[in-house]
Amino acid sequence: MRDLKIPDQRHPEKAHRPDNAQPKKPDWIRVKAPVSAGYKETRDIMREHKLTTVCEEAGCPNVGECWSQGHATMMIMGEVCTRACSFCNIATGKPPEALDVFEPGRVADAVSKLGLNHVVITSVDRDDVEDGGAEHFAMTIRAIRKRAPDTTIEILTPDFLKSKPGSLEVVVEARPDVFNHNLETVPGLYPEVRPGARYFHSLRLLQRVKELDPSMFTKSGIMVGLGEDRQAVLQVMDDMRAADIDFLTIGQYLQPTPKHHRVDRFVTPEEFAGYEKSAYGKGFLMVSATPLTRSSYHAGDDFARLRDARQRKLGLA
Repeated sequence: MRDLKIPDQRHPEKAHRPDNAQPKKPDWIRVKAPVSAGYKETRDIMREHKLTTVCEEAGCPNVGECWSQGHATMMIMGEVCTRACSFCNIATGKPPEALDVFEPGRVADAVSKLGLNHVVITSVDRDDVEDGGAEHFAMTIRAIRKRAPDTTIEILTPDFLKSKPGSLEVVVEARPDVFNHNLETVPGLYPEVRPGARYFHSLRLLQRVKELDPSMFTKSGIMVGLGEDRQAVLQVMDDMRAADIDFLTIGQYLQPTPKHHRVDRFVTPEEFAGYEKSAYGKGFLMVSATPLTRSSYHAGDDFARLRDARQRKLGLA
């Protein structure tokens, strides 16, 4: 007997859509093509310093806006990731090269040349390196501190799942202003979305950062539209708060190519507003929840608000 497919009553737009069909992209998710002079200037600085940005590698929809304002999220440790997450457009496989010891200096020079008040540094996963690239992160943080001492630093790290003991401690000891590691999705979707990662390991990583340095801001984010339901998202919020995470980002998943995980649906702006309200109610100091939210989108402005929120909480503002 054939199984009957019951229409999704919560999301009726899915009821008559074939499993392999993509939902139509709504107007609220569309962005303008990057054409400004500021975009070109930022791009040229990245090329001059032979730097990779996650903005380009991951196909971020906000690249035009951010680069026009001189903001770019720099991706260190190469362009090839040792993981194969089904949502990500970064190349996967065996990295062809060892870590570049001169890269931290080039990153610092670019930060200085761009005049950044706040910079976000991320990386590919490097399971082929003993410490997962922890010392490389630390070297980059120290180089920026020396070259641009007034710039605040936010890092978006891999999970160090296969790294030697003490790797996380190396990064925390370099004292970034914000330690970000994304959970990416709800735990039930990990086998198909993040097959090389472990939900509770990532959660514990962020909790450990707070244990090592209670003053350091921690941040994490998830994508929606992958097939999760609202209750699962709310449970992730509770898990994050149990790990004392300060800042939550939630954005719409966009499928980079046909071979990647399909978009289950486009979450409405009203639903994002509901997630934001729930997150603040659960005690996050800062929440960014919109269709176009990404980890580093408006990161500098959000960091300023994050500091203000902590000051208010402590009764110092």
